[in-house]
Amino acid sequence: MASTGDYQLLCLENPLLDIQAECDESMLDKYSLKPNDAILAEDKHMPLYAELLSRKHALIAGGAAQNTARGAQYILPANSVLYIGCVGQDEYADKLRSACSAAGLRVEYRVDESQPTGRCGVIINGSNRSLCTHLAAANEYKLDHLQSPQIWESVKKAKFYYVGGFHLTVCVPAVMALAKEAAENKDKIFMMNLSAPFIPSFFKQQLDETSPYWDYIIGNETEAAAWAEAEGGEVKGKGSAEIAVYMAGLKKANEGRKRTVVITQGTDPTVVAVQGEGKAREYPVRTIGAKEIYDTNGAGDAFAGGFVAGIVEGKSLEESVDMGQWLAKLSIQELGPQYPSPKQTYSKA
Repeated sequence: MASTGDYQLLCLENPLLDIQAECDESMLDKYSLKPNDAILAEDKHMPLYAELLSRKHALIAGGAAQNTARGAQYILPANSVLYIGCVGQDEYADKLRSACSAAGLRVEYRVDESQPTGRCGVIINGSNRSLCTHLAAANEYKLDHLQSPQIWESVKKAKFYYVGGFHLTVCVPAVMALAKEAAENKDKIFMMNLSAPFIPSFFKQQLDETSPYWDYIIGNETEAAAWAEAEGGEVKGKGSAEIAVYMAGLKKANEGRKRTVVITQGTDPTVVAVQGEGKAREYPVRTIGAKEIYDTNGAGDAFAGGFVAGIVEGKSLEESVDMGQWLAKLSIQELGPQYPSPKQTYSKA
């Protein structure tokens, strides 16, 4: 069944303003950062943001799930997606609202007056991207905002919930409220993203609390490997296909809906495992020439946006994966996690 709008998809995570600048490896060394990694900022990283702003830079509405929400709305009919998170009371929050409004994305931010809007420093070094996030206000999201009458009414109306794993560092009760709402209403779907290797590595307990509620869990091969390492036992050290099958078979709260695990692998085929099938499927990615690639930052968020849009529209698993691949291909030809204008229309590979 195609989406009819009415904010059927509700997304929750950490809204951030991305500050992107091209730097050499000395910048990575200066702040003890790794290429193609994502970490939370420590005190030693605080000067990074001013240093990036002092260079030629770009400001982009970011935060992984907000990127995904914009991507899903790029595909879905108008008024299909609502995004929730916490921002400060400052000009950066206004920039986020403007960017989301331009993308047709409805946002309902909690505003924290004591913290600035969260920032993500994005160091671009050739084809590598290193992300360093200072959550600030994004770290102040509270369950009472989600459960306020206006927002909870939207929660009740939505049929699909998507939560980025980064929010497990912020407000687990809010994540669990959405997870349980989906499980208790059998017609609703709960989707999560592993988001970064440090989530399963250092927030495994919080992630495990959500796992019985995963109807769909999305991640890349590095995140999946980190999850398997933290899980231990027979799955430790296995490849993406075996990890996906193992994750699909975990205990589930809503036994009436099979869990689906999706693991992207860059230019290698996307691995998908469905609970009970015992064997993973593989879907090749859409090809793109090296000269067409401008910026890979946010490619995973874009894939999730396209994939989730397919699920919301009632597409097959195969077509939903292809929609994710299509949107990711568009995104990596743009600066940062953005989508081309004028809007393009999805067509099957």
